[in-house]
Amino acid sequence: MSRRQWLRIGSLASSGLAGAGLLGGAPGVSANETHRATAKNCISIFLCGGPSQPDLWDLKLDAPDGIRSEFSPVQTNVPGIVFSELIPTVAQHADKLALIRSVTHADNSHVNAIVHTLLGQKMPRPGDLYTARHDHPGIGAILHDVLGAEGELPPWVVLPRPFTTNSPPYKGQSAGFLGAKYDPLVFDKEKKGSLSDTPLTLDAIRPSEGLSTGRFGDRQSLLTSLEAGRGLSDVAFEENYRKAFNLLTSDATKQAFDLEAEPASVRDRYGRNEYGQSFLMARRLIESGVRYVNLFWTFFDAKGCQFNLWDNHGVENDVCGVDGQLTGRQQITHDYCTPSFDRTFPALLEDLEDRGLLDETLIVVHGEFGRTPKINKNSGRDHWAHCYTQLLAGGGVRGGQVYGSSDATGAYVKDSPVTPDDFHATVLHAFGLSPETAVYNPSGRPVRVTTGSPVTAVF
Repeated sequence: MSRRQWLRIGSLASSGLAGAGLLGGAPGVSANETHRATAKNCISIFLCGGPSQPDLWDLKLDAPDGIRSEFSPVQTNVPGIVFSELIPTVAQHADKLALIRSVTHADNSHVNAIVHTLLGQKMPRPGDLYTARHDHPGIGAILHDVLGAEGELPPWVVLPRPFTTNSPPYKGQSAGFLGAKYDPLVFDKEKKGSLSDTPLTLDAIRPSEGLSTGRFGDRQSLLTSLEAGRGLSDVAFEENYRKAFNLLTSDATKQAFDLEAEPASVRDRYGRNEYGQSFLMARRLIESGVRYVNLFWTFFDAKGCQFNLWDNHGVENDVCGVDGQLTGRQQITHDYCTPSFDRTFPALLEDLEDRGLLDETLIVVHGEFGRTPKINKNSGRDHWAHCYTQLLAGGGVRGGQVYGSSDATGAYVKDSPVTPDDFHATVLHAFGLSPETAVYNPSGRPVRVTTGSPVTAVF
């Protein structure tokens, strides 16, 4: 038996004893679920770059010129809640949404804020930005470890690709110290080509060209015989290979990832671009038993150059070749920013509701921070982490409500501050996990799933 297997068995034994109340464990750590889960699965939508809360869903109508949004307000379908004219369709679904208008942290750097948001806690050490095996696990891995896996499909999928900024993937997108077994299924990193009618390239579940089902089966048999002949018995290794073979050959996988099975009208409804088709794929995966889906919304131009339209400073130079120079107003109104979101996000909410899935599916809409109260010289807004808005829907969340508030100009939290750690804890709360719930590191030490406190008032 390998050291890793022994430690894993020890961890599981410790978990069982802790759950039975027979093991003291670490202070503030428990293996027990402490409340009823309200969600069975989750779609987490990350608007990369930092969406502008003063121009979307926390408008300051009485603020002076230079702070008040240049976009007109529209009434939502909830009295007293006003959104921007940029998202009129989303506004008609406010009765499904809980707006947390008091999210706050202190770091206006993209990379630091991204890690804090995705990981649900501050960076463990300065400059430690990218996925590594010593990381605290991402939410998808925590849920897999604590709640187990069901069916043939992986419990955690990332669409349309891992979130990077011409870098390795940021923390929060791997299982960290839980090990590769709990990592998400991720797809190609191809970024070239216009997003207009761009299909998803699902290379991770597609056998190599020329590899028939028969040849694939022969390879599996050969691998099994070789391992047996060498006397290898690494349980985790064998389990990972079994899952890989099943993923590439199972009918359930083919059906879940087959967007061609959707009526053309449904695909059109979501939008014939990478965002729309990723959202539709997320609905299909949830419907097929995947527990947690990450959706990362970042724009790539026809040359494969990354350009975060949600980061609407305005661009003075032709950085990425996207329409040359852009004002902040042009960025946020670009086809692949708010117009696409206003089409795709409501389509997802409506589709889940029509299929009876919204009540059990938690929807998360967030970014690494918001935007400044003050409009800059490029008709845009700059980074602002001190006060911004994030959304929740479905999964036991009470719609049509606002939690917390910002001050008169939207600069700082007026009441009920919520940190990224707390928001992370809120997602886990929906699955029945308390902050004290434990996952176990390779040495068998129990580690709290989150350092935050859940916002239980939104449920």
